[in-house]
Amino acid sequence: MAAVCCWSFLFVAFLPALILQAIDTRFGAALAVQCVVVAHAGGGLARVLTDTSVRLVAFGFWLFSYVWLGLAPLAMLATDTYPLEYRTGETTAFAAAALTELGLLAYSAGSALAARRRGGRSVVFEPLLSRRLAPLPVLLLCGLSLLLAIMLIPGQEGGLRAFFTSRQALRQSGAEADTAHALRIWALAVPAFWAMVALLHVPRLATGDRLLRAVRWMLLPVLLTLNVIVNNPISRPRFWAGTVLVVLLFSWRRFSTPRAFRVAAAAIATVVLFAFPYSDYFRYDERESVQVVALAEQFNTNMDYDAFQQMQTGIDYVQENGFSPSAVLGVALFMVPRSLWPDKPPTTGIELAQYAGYDFYNLSAPLWIESYLWGGAPCVVAVFCLLGAAGRRMDDIRERLRDRPSTLAVLLVPAFAFYQLVFLRGSLMAIIGPLLLLLTVPLLITTRAARPYRIPSPVRPPAATGHATVPGHRRHP
Repeated sequence: MAAVCCWSFLFVAFLPALILQAIDTRFGAALAVQCVVVAHAGGGLARVLTDTSVRLVAFGFWLFSYVWLGLAPLAMLATDTYPLEYRTGETTAFAAAALTELGLLAYSAGSALAARRRGGRSVVFEPLLSRRLAPLPVLLLCGLSLLLAIMLIPGQEGGLRAFFTSRQALRQSGAEADTAHALRIWALAVPAFWAMVALLHVPRLATGDRLLRAVRWMLLPVLLTLNVIVNNPISRPRFWAGTVLVVLLFSWRRFSTPRAFRVAAAAIATVVLFAFPYSDYFRYDERESVQVVALAEQFNTNMDYDAFQQMQTGIDYVQENGFSPSAVLGVALFMVPRSLWPDKPPTTGIELAQYAGYDFYNLSAPLWIESYLWGGAPCVVAVFCLLGAAGRRMDDIRERLRDRPSTLAVLLVPAFAFYQLVFLRGSLMAIIGPLLLLLTVPLLITTRAARPYRIPSPVRPPAATGHATVPGHRRHP
């Protein structure tokens, strides 16, 4: 309980006060609702960091909610200063803060409902996440990854050097905007990543694995080099490079325990909160010396934190143009080219940028406003309730299977948990392709478990589902 209080004080009181005391605060109804959002998201993050079980998906959700839709909007509303030019009124700002809290409430409700059925079996997630890596498909994926590298890397404009070129240079050359080019890069990067991870965790063969071990130690250096080339933070998005590192970290058995998770999650939260704005150092060709500024100033001026302002733009868009139920079809049928579907809905982030009059379109569209555009508040409640329930089920299944390192749960849940930050930030149509590739490739290198890994929950006292104690303190009966 003491640990919960300490983390809650840090997230709910200390950090918000640190931001507000550094700026000339302007109070209003929207800021009051935003304080509720900060308290809700900060409390959720504190519970994850003190839980006695590993909750990776919940950690990713509450981390995004706290930083991008909690602290950042708090600084914006307190000063009426935003990173983009578009401005709205107090009513729209209030609606955006209320919409954020509505999504958080729905997510919490869905998670709570799923937690009540913790001992029950999920007919969807349990058979899926209990699948085990199969040596032969893993080796075939390794061979396919190397073959793709041989075919695609020399064919890139600039060859190998293109993978160590800044994203600014790629954008200026038109390569980053080329859909076919982007698909080729993802088709190379994702299989190479999963081939390396799977090779690290492929199970031993019952009949002896001397040959498998020899092949593995021969392929690992090659795949590591390939991943350094195609998944480095210079030419790849920061969120993707972070996903690669987080999966490697949390798929390691030493970091599967609750204590190790709490330490690693606290470190990741610190890095995301304080170092993330400076992680775009390699994005530009002309790199200036890093200038450290106050956290509040980062939130007010850095376009990385445009999520809340884009939500305000989306609410104004709905008031003027109405809801867009057909937009959900664009996400579901994202693979259909516009040449075959001329009326295909545009990417939400681009549509909002055009509505606001911007001449640049690389902006976010958080899941909150995406679902709101589909059909208003009921859609937001439905989407986040389902997301909360699914996240809780995935966390619970991974917790039960954490001692089986070759199962899909140990590998896939960390990947979704961190890439979830991109999923929540949006736009969905822009990221659904890489996300689908990230989630489906592991299915091709796994086989159904001989029997479902249904581990009965051990009988524990109620305190076992509580929260971690502060080191040095002992519980008394």
